[in-house]
Amino acid sequence: MSDKIALSIKNLSKDFKLPHERKNSIKEWVLHFRKPTYEKLHALHDINFEVKKGEFFGIVGRNGSGKSTLLKIIGGIYQSTKGSVTVNGTLTPFIELGIGFNPELTGRENVFMNGAILGISRKEMKTKYKEIVDFAELDNFMDQKLKNYSSGMLVRLAFSIAIQAHNDILLIDEVLAVGDAAFQRKCFEVFKDIKKSGKTVIFVTHDMGAVQEFCDRAMMIEDSKVIAIGKPREVALRYEVANSAIANNASKKDGPASSARPKSKELELLNINAHSENSNLTSIEGGKDIIVDIDFKVHELTEPIQLNLFIVKPDGTYLAGLNTNVEFGKYIPKKGSHRISCRVKADQLVKGYYFVNIGAYTYAEPARLIDVLDISFGAKVPKITILESSPNQNGEFYMRGNWSEESK
Repeated sequence: MSDKIALSIKNLSKDFKLPHERKNSIKEWVLHFRKPTYEKLHALHDINFEVKKGEFFGIVGRNGSGKSTLLKIIGGIYQSTKGSVTVNGTLTPFIELGIGFNPELTGRENVFMNGAILGISRKEMKTKYKEIVDFAELDNFMDQKLKNYSSGMLVRLAFSIAIQAHNDILLIDEVLAVGDAAFQRKCFEVFKDIKKSGKTVIFVTHDMGAVQEFCDRAMMIEDSKVIAIGKPREVALRYEVANSAIANNASKKDGPASSARPKSKELELLNINAHSENSNLTSIEGGKDIIVDIDFKVHELTEPIQLNLFIVKPDGTYLAGLNTNVEFGKYIPKKGSHRISCRVKADQLVKGYYFVNIGAYTYAEPARLIDVLDISFGAKVPKITILESSPNQNGEFYMRGNWSEESK
């Protein structure tokens, strides 16, 4: 395996045997002796992919698709039925935080014990102790037994300890789902630091915003098989379409593997048009505004919706988005045809060309995709060209700022 590769998975499969009946005692075995029968569950089938060193690699999929099983095989918790896993470096699994905790010991005692499990010396844990406790926000609880902690407190403490490990590869499996919003934000800041450090991260999540923000590439698993590997935006959109297809009772053959758009009885996006203010030109000077007109048709809506406008680069990389929630709130348009417009400042974008996409989602969280027009799925969407309006522009966006000097 190349030195540039952190993880290589080849022809990996995992099966589980599910017994048709359960016998819990010797008496049951004696009185009802017959050869047990099983049903085979294919949790993973012929999985192949590689993760480069320093890459932040996302894995998405609906519940039961096999993604957590895959992470446990990589982490050495499960053995595969066939295939190979080659790891080039040391691993820290954030798969089931708190494994190894003793509920009869205090939080303080568990910090040092869990640190030892992760290979961190007692001396180093002493120097890190205050940092761990402050991050977990548990200073007043460290001398209480762990059995008195809430599930959220346990996760905060376990995560705070685990991020101290010095291993090369981190396996993260939606461990933050039970943390409150404030703690999740702190954890995402840690993810940013981890990404900057050059460590390899394999990240299983249902949060498509996190996939697009942190991941360099992503993979989608469905029904135990890999159905997509590629740019985060493309994989995130495919995941949203898969969920929408199921919510709209689409048949299996019309699912995300064969259809670019969900088939909704609620609303249909018809067209997007983007142009310069006061003209139909798609080449726009940096000082002007971009006007985006969106045509859609409502068939039957039973709950509020939001329309999300996305700007992407030519390669499909997601740059930013803007939704209707601030202006429209819980938007329930009447049955029939509609047009809404959005005005976007062009001078936020550097010279170059971009595509404008639109998605219709439910208002309630977690938002469900209703329909989408997106270049990642080959939809016909407007292409806009931003003309140079200021010298020395480069990067992803135009950054405004002012310099000043203070004499000393």
